[in-house]
Amino acid sequence: MTVPATRTRTATPQDRRLEALAEAALRFRDQVPTIEAWGRALARVLRGGGRLLACGNGGSAAEAQHLTAELVGRFEDERRPLSAIPLHGDTSSVTAIGNDYGADSVFARQVQAHGRPGDVLVCLSTSGRSPNVVEAARTARRGGVTAWGVTGPGPNPLTDACDDAVTVDAAATSTVQEIHLAAVHLLCGVIDEALGVRP
Repeated sequence: MTVPATRTRTATPQDRRLEALAEAALRFRDQVPTIEAWGRALARVLRGGGRLLACGNGGSAAEAQHLTAELVGRFEDERRPLSAIPLHGDTSSVTAIGNDYGADSVFARQVQAHGRPGDVLVCLSTSGRSPNVVEAARTARRGGVTAWGVTGPGPNPLTDACDDAVTVDAAATSTVQEIHLAAVHLLCGVIDEALGVRP
């Protein structure tokens, strides 16, 4: 019996994307203790009637809204809804603030309106250089709202503006955003665990 020759598969650009994602995910493991600390702290805030605010632009806005949806709805198991607002989600406010005060103020002004001392603002930016996200972090801290940054490679202006930050060591914006989604899910899992949510 003749055994057919094994055909060697040539690596494609998609293979290289997956390899870059896997490598970035393994490097991000060093950031997991920070995510765990955030989840426990945020569970205390939300249990006590506090609120999470989240902001970002483009793909980071989608990640911010993904985070708030997991909290207001549910992550993996049933629990009560938790207070969380994506600051880009109110298009009338975003466009009015942008028109009247400038693009750099679209999130900061909402932080002033909705944030209370003890609340938390999660700022997502792949570059860490988005002026409106950086200004939101600065505004949060001035108002007693804790600001956490989720960015690409650091340090950068957002990591400097926030109380704490996690960074993703990856060259491609798409890879950074994919790890940001994983970070969102890790954070939600820790929050539920800290709240005593069980399957």
